[in-house]
Amino acid sequence: MKRIIYILFAFYLSLSVGFAQVNLVNESSNNAVDANAEYKFTTLTNVEATTVKNQAASGTCWSYAGISFIESEILRISKKRLDLSEMYVVRMAYIEKARKYVRMHGTINFGQGGEPLDVLYIIKQYGALPQEVYAGLEYGTNKNQHAELEAVLKAYLDAVIKNENGQLSTAWEKGFAGILDAYLGDVPESFSWESKKYTPRSFADERVALSPDDYISLTSFTHHPFYLPFVLEIPDNWMWSPSYNLPMEEMMAALDEALNNGFSVGWAADVSEKGFSVRNGIAVIPQKMWGDLSTEEQKLILTGPHDERIITQEARQIEFDNYATQDDHSMQFTGIVRDQTGAIYYTVKNSWGEINNPFEIGYVYASSSYVQLKTIALLMHKDALSKSLKKRLQL
Repeated sequence: MKRIIYILFAFYLSLSVGFAQVNLVNESSNNAVDANAEYKFTTLTNVEATTVKNQAASGTCWSYAGISFIESEILRISKKRLDLSEMYVVRMAYIEKARKYVRMHGTINFGQGGEPLDVLYIIKQYGALPQEVYAGLEYGTNKNQHAELEAVLKAYLDAVIKNENGQLSTAWEKGFAGILDAYLGDVPESFSWESKKYTPRSFADERVALSPDDYISLTSFTHHPFYLPFVLEIPDNWMWSPSYNLPMEEMMAALDEALNNGFSVGWAADVSEKGFSVRNGIAVIPQKMWGDLSTEEQKLILTGPHDERIITQEARQIEFDNYATQDDHSMQFTGIVRDQTGAIYYTVKNSWGEINNPFEIGYVYASSSYVQLKTIALLMHKDALSKSLKKRLQL
């Protein structure tokens, strides 16, 4: 997730690609569009979601994506709207990360990143807080800015691991928590919210009211057997959480099944491609490689229907093994749209604030090709799966 901080920084320095026009043929439908065609989308399905948030200068997209997913689940199940604290989840996750980092003698990743599924684990272990109770901004800014926090936490843990005293002290966890309190704020033992008193545990049990064990992660890679769970070998999977491995076509079918039946889906993905453009509101994989496109073609490719690369299982694996697909951002799928040629795109709720684009503020429409190639994992409720797939996975 650290790479996404640099991507965000570069994005805010220059919102690069302007709106243009393109005259190409969309391979999925073989319907030609005229020279002045720009994208026109029709909504096929839409899952209710809460407002777009801004992770700002932090690598905490996993928490924003996971919280957004949970807020949609609450809307789906109880029709109630909650604004949950992302930073409470981040704070408590740091406690778990620190323990594992110390136990592993500092030989695993320690940083800001994580996976959307981590949010459910933290809620199960520690409860939840409303945003208005825990904003996590105790260091002099009104937006997240976590570089200093990460550096201080890691330096502290590295000093603990160096172990000058010959054995770990009994105070290191208390000291670590003190740093988190200083930067993010003390965790309240109890609080009043909507005229009722709660603890983080009782708030999660009574107001969030979800069972974390009802949720699973899906992925699709050939270096492990299909239809069995395995631990995704990515640095930010610090929990070593398993994902169920499916053939690419079945992973995509599971995504469609969920969205068509009113379930949103968490998305861990790679957004470093030039075809991922928040200003244009589009994420695409052109038929030609970006390096083979002229500067003008690169500008034109983001504004109207065009040929996209046919994605295979082998292509997914090659991109993953070559680090071309990395887990650098997490978001939320909330629906499906179709362009004027019949091509399918997925509605993606982002966490980079209310960035304007031609279609939906704060959202990106990701093509089927982009999702097929750049998906790391999908988070969804078990009940979103078809009966046959649940049986195949023994769920």
